[in-house]
Amino acid sequence: MSDKQIYASVEIADHEVRLVVGEFYETRFNILRVEKVRFNGVEDSIIVNESNVVTALIKAVDNASNILGYRIERILLAIPCVDVKRHSRRVNVMVKSGKVRLSDVQNGINEAIQYSPEENLELVNVGCIKYVINGISSRKLPLNEVCDAFSMEIDLFYANKRILYSYARCVEKAGLQILDICLDAYAIAEEAAIFEQTIENYIVLLNLSRQNTTLSLFSHGKLLSCETLNEGYGSWVSALKEDYNIKTENAVRLIKENATFQDEPNGNRPVFIWAENDKQCTITLNQLNKVITPHAQAWIERVNDACSPILSMGEMKYILTGDGLDIQGLRHLFPKLNAPASVYVPQTIGGRSCSMTVSLGMFYAWRTLNEIRQDTRICTGQQEVEQGILGSQNQDSEEHGFTKKLKNILMNEK
Repeated sequence: MSDKQIYASVEIADHEVRLVVGEFYETRFNILRVEKVRFNGVEDSIIVNESNVVTALIKAVDNASNILGYRIERILLAIPCVDVKRHSRRVNVMVKSGKVRLSDVQNGINEAIQYSPEENLELVNVGCIKYVINGISSRKLPLNEVCDAFSMEIDLFYANKRILYSYARCVEKAGLQILDICLDAYAIAEEAAIFEQTIENYIVLLNLSRQNTTLSLFSHGKLLSCETLNEGYGSWVSALKEDYNIKTENAVRLIKENATFQDEPNGNRPVFIWAENDKQCTITLNQLNKVITPHAQAWIERVNDACSPILSMGEMKYILTGDGLDIQGLRHLFPKLNAPASVYVPQTIGGRSCSMTVSLGMFYAWRTLNEIRQDTRICTGQQEVEQGILGSQNQDSEEHGFTKKLKNILMNEK
């Protein structure tokens, strides 16, 4: 049995832990398992209840491990883009053999990461690498290119050390190892192929979550900067809860599945019915829209204000994703944005939700980096994977036999 390229990614979002286990098979990526565990413990990207986060992580890992038949031991971890700094480095690399080897590229990266910025920052991502060989620049790994020397332009991304360590500490307390760390905006860019779309224009990546909104600026194939607005769709949820005294999960479901953010001709139809103190209560579609639309429009205005300086620099467009873009009706407000906008929805089977964009992007970010690092570790041991697959096959065979027997019994009774 050939080695399996099976990895696991973890995103500690503001209201849930998202765990994805997936496998690269030839040119395809397949999702093997998705686990989401809700918790309270993160406020404005800061972990405020470590115990709750650790408990949610353990539950997600246990659930996935039990289903897959092997223990998840190490993961790719997403870090929120808070206080992120980008530093570009250019290094010159001498080629002793006359042809570029992988070790030459590795030496160039090792030299670049020696750079030390402020003490409160920690290196998270090495990316957007451009190679210049014989006067020609390329992003392709230049193995076996003939030259005496070449240069590398490398972007180094640093995150707030305190935030980074708090997330890493939760993962380690959950009994997991960290294979690699990735900024959430960088992961989204890999999943949505944003780097390739920004050669001649500006793209603002808008990641809408429950508590906040992250704005990431891309241009010329690079991630330039990230800013966070301390407002997400959670304020819309809170307004609906306060007006109708309903549970959070009901308010979220109503907004995601029903809201259109505009008056509807058939808007008097009920979208939610419940009983309270022996009295039947209802919320109509127009009542729902009336409560949340002012908050959503105010959010649009904040985004416009934050991004208006970019419009003066050149052509710009928005790409929106994140948990909040699972709100289908939000697209009706896009014309109010000050630039063209589109939504990115992952198309991988098993992960077709905007909330999964970060989780899936980490796999592609890791694969790109690992072409250079050549790290053979996966989410568990190869032997455990093989045993888990064999056990699953045996279980499927047994279930098939039982199902067949049960079907025969039912048919006989007929």
